[in-house]
Amino acid sequence: MRIDLDTIQSYINTDSYVLDLACGDGNLLLDLQKNKNIIGVGLENDPDYISACIKSGVSVIEHDLNKGLRHINDKTYDTVVMTLALQAMQKPDVVLEEMLRIGKECIITFPNFAHWKARWHLLIHGRMPVSDLMPYEWYNTPNIHFCTIKDFEILCKEKNITILNNTVVSEKGSSQKLAELHPNLFGETAIYHLTKSHS
Repeated sequence: MRIDLDTIQSYINTDSYVLDLACGDGNLLLDLQKNKNIIGVGLENDPDYISACIKSGVSVIEHDLNKGLRHINDKTYDTVVMTLALQAMQKPDVVLEEMLRIGKECIITFPNFAHWKARWHLLIHGRMPVSDLMPYEWYNTPNIHFCTIKDFEILCKEKNITILNNTVVSEKGSSQKLAELHPNLFGETAIYHLTKSHS
């Protein structure tokens, strides 16, 4: 399992209703059903991923997230999850607000584009970085909104969103302590557990 998925599970209550946006092959929902007894649904647009969900017994609905979530009523779900997909949305700020409209809480994970390896690659090579975390060239990447941890926290403040929990993870254990000390520089993947503030 990806390292960020363990943390996500710790933020989700047992016996709750969960919506997973861009759910991929449905493995997160499957694990949550087994470990947390959740009732979950995934939204996905890729036919191969949809087939994988169906084969695994995960409830999935075909939907393009860039067309919005207006068809879902307010506070339908306890938690709405989106892993490593926010940066690929046409309007990530709108998607974030919609997640907190239809869910009491949401969990977002995204690659930190201010990670030191990305900075170093750009400085030394003068080219957009390509790595295990971001394995695309600039012309074929699905990541259209490059986001850093600082950028995301500023957006949350502007949108009056409360950060309940947040952490960063690095795939290699030796980097984890550095990531905790300096998240924006050493954190590879950011994980945020959010709710909407009431003013």
